[in-house]
Amino acid sequence: METERFVFPGFTLSVAGQGLGTMPSMDSSHFFDLLKPALESGQFIKATLSRPCGSAPKDLRNVFLRPVLLRGERAVSWTYRYERRDEVKNHTPAETVRRLRDLCGSQFRNAILFTAAAEVTLSHNRRGEPAVTVRNITGQNVAAEGHDRDKQRLIAPGSLWLRELGIAGPGGAILPASQAKWRQINKFLEIAGHLHRSAGLPQNPRIADMGCGKGYLTFALYEYLTTQAGLAPDITGVEQRPELVAFCNGVAQQSGFTGLKFSAGRIGEWETGPLDVLMALHACDTATDEAIAAGIRAGASVIITSPCCQHQVRQAMHPPRLLSPLLKHGILLERQAEILTDGIRALLMEAHGYRTSVFEFISTEHTAKNLMITGVKQEGASLTARAEIEALKQVFGVREHRLETLLAEKPADA
Repeated sequence: METERFVFPGFTLSVAGQGLGTMPSMDSSHFFDLLKPALESGQFIKATLSRPCGSAPKDLRNVFLRPVLLRGERAVSWTYRYERRDEVKNHTPAETVRRLRDLCGSQFRNAILFTAAAEVTLSHNRRGEPAVTVRNITGQNVAAEGHDRDKQRLIAPGSLWLRELGIAGPGGAILPASQAKWRQINKFLEIAGHLHRSAGLPQNPRIADMGCGKGYLTFALYEYLTTQAGLAPDITGVEQRPELVAFCNGVAQQSGFTGLKFSAGRIGEWETGPLDVLMALHACDTATDEAIAAGIRAGASVIITSPCCQHQVRQAMHPPRLLSPLLKHGILLERQAEILTDGIRALLMEAHGYRTSVFEFISTEHTAKNLMITGVKQEGASLTARAEIEALKQVFGVREHRLETLLAEKPADA
């Protein structure tokens, strides 16, 4: 058995451990013994409260803490995340310790603290009994303080998986060539966070990322949901190239992401089982339709897609002669086919009970296609969507839309 030693100015805590982790302590004071000196020494990175109890304010889901500088003094910014709004308050380090002592166990069952040296988890069971676990970590960047800092990021740039995937360098800084990818990751997490709050995902959501490639967004979503949203997700990245599957599984294991795995398979052939979230970003042509159909059949609460290379409808449509002066130009015909393809996709999702949004997503280094279609499951399907689909098909002479065919071949309730 090893002993992990966490040292701050004027303070040392030793916790008996085994392997990479530590033996849990049944005394919650260990959590605050690490919190207080971290706040005072500037080693505090962030903290998250999750799993609200019945005594928590109505609709309060999480509380997120980060360091800031106010008039030259260290303070902590508290973001109270309610179902439909955020509320931000600032507290001194001493007030932060007092408030956390009051909230942990009484209003929130889980608290996770990240310092420059350790990740500390304080959890309470349903009987209110505490348990503290401590994990020694290295390479964390101390969060920038002050309200005039760069745009707040939803995950820390020092994560091991960012280095292994070639986004960050050995010191944890994002590489110049990866800045576009880093912006894409953070934009995606903003969207995912909004959808998570809208759908009210369970504590252990089951998520599939179809056609995940190297898994940039798969890893990012896992870290965000565990460290920011306080969830314990079960995420599977599905990718047809075995070498990428093996590589990503190795990185997940090195990162300690026990709820993240990668599986070899093709979109449309991989059996999803019940899902809470289905993702398919930049799946080419009808692979997007196969992914949406799989999400609908799996009863996913959230579907996130970013379509790419829409050829099927262009080949299937016969637009009216009235539009021929416009659509005689190939690029305009292609764009019209893309709009029609994605418009019908959104309507088909609405016909199956999803509230949809279609908007521009940030461009990536892989493709100029940057449209995103999202759906959140709600009570009741659109009563007009099917009629609108038929009208569009008739106007443009569309013989088949692949998603409609897939859903007819194997209905969602089959």
